[in-house]
Amino acid sequence: MSKRILILTAGSLGDVQPYVALGKGLKQAGFEVLLATDPSFSSLVANHALDFAPLHAPFTQLVQTEIGKAALAGKKSIRLKQIMPMLRQMMDDAWEIAQQYEPDAVVYHAKPLAGYHIADKLGIPGFLAMALPIYSPTRSFANPIFGGGNYGGLLNYLSYTLFLQASLLPYRRSINQWRQEKLGLPPFRDERSLHGRPVPKLYAYSRHVVPPPADWDESAIATGYWFLDSTSDWQPPADLVAFLANGSPPIYVGFGSMASEDAAKTTRLVMDAVRQSGQRAVLATGWGGLSASEVPDTIHILQSAPHDWLFPQCLAVVHHGGAGTTGAGLRAGKPTIICPFFGDQPFWGKQVFELGVGTRPIPQKQLTVANLSQVIQTVSLDTAMQQRANALGEKIRAESGVMQAVDVIREQLTEIR
Repeated sequence: MSKRILILTAGSLGDVQPYVALGKGLKQAGFEVLLATDPSFSSLVANHALDFAPLHAPFTQLVQTEIGKAALAGKKSIRLKQIMPMLRQMMDDAWEIAQQYEPDAVVYHAKPLAGYHIADKLGIPGFLAMALPIYSPTRSFANPIFGGGNYGGLLNYLSYTLFLQASLLPYRRSINQWRQEKLGLPPFRDERSLHGRPVPKLYAYSRHVVPPPADWDESAIATGYWFLDSTSDWQPPADLVAFLANGSPPIYVGFGSMASEDAAKTTRLVMDAVRQSGQRAVLATGWGGLSASEVPDTIHILQSAPHDWLFPQCLAVVHHGGAGTTGAGLRAGKPTIICPFFGDQPFWGKQVFELGVGTRPIPQKQLTVANLSQVIQTVSLDTAMQQRANALGEKIRAESGVMQAVDVIREQLTEIR
């Protein structure tokens, strides 16, 4: 009888796509898979022939609100009491799904909060699956959530303890209350071990981008990226195909799900920078306040297109530094310009710069027409950078991160059995 794997994830598209890719790999390896995430992603999951369950997660909706946009701009903070009822609903959903599905293991992103505790209650293995190494202490670099700094061995190591304590502190009381009321479990100390064993941590990125530190324990594994390629029936819009065919390769510019407080202002800044650089560009999704007459014929406005299809046809990529978009650009072998908002995005910007495959990151608050135009010109003319990016792309394309993760899960389940 096939083992059942429950996958829990929440957040933006970039927080869901890798888990769909992993789910497909697990299904191909003979596992039964149920992926639970926000209902807005139900069609994405179904399009890749995976079973779906609705997990009502507040993250996607929250970032589109005025409060969420102001928080991204650093002007306001989101109070826990504003979102705790939504988080409680998400945990309730996850437990209800688990009770009905009766999984043999749980693979979980940290955001849904419930994955570890469900595995604890059911006495089954749990696998923490993340796109960045924030749960495995090392002296090599500080916790990526703090922006990619390096404060020396001891302080780097302690930054992980600080993160683990700080990230749980706002939720610990509510989670323990939920554990007692819903699961009948005592309070938990931390989420580092489960059933007397360290929780396996699957990090979905390439070791060629962040080499595994020598002081990691065996529970931390950089598997390689979990890329979700476009389905075979996807067809590009005719106007995009025509734009790509009628000139030199463009610069891709897109800031993912990071909603700008003033999208029209940001768009005009980007358009002015592209004009000043002398390059063509594809501007992707979320660019508000424009009429067709304002867009020159050297710029194409795009709602969306699969990165695996679009990026290989571009000269370089400009984005916010989300882990998934960073991986997609590097896989395509393209120089990268990262303009981070917050969180781990500066970390990826720093990695790209230190690898020599992109420019020094420009924080969103410091973004100007002049500095964006300058770095676009740099990635367009620096042939050595282009060659390094191409070589890194070849290494990433040779990896199979999903299959590596599937092998780890299979081995762990075999050992426990």
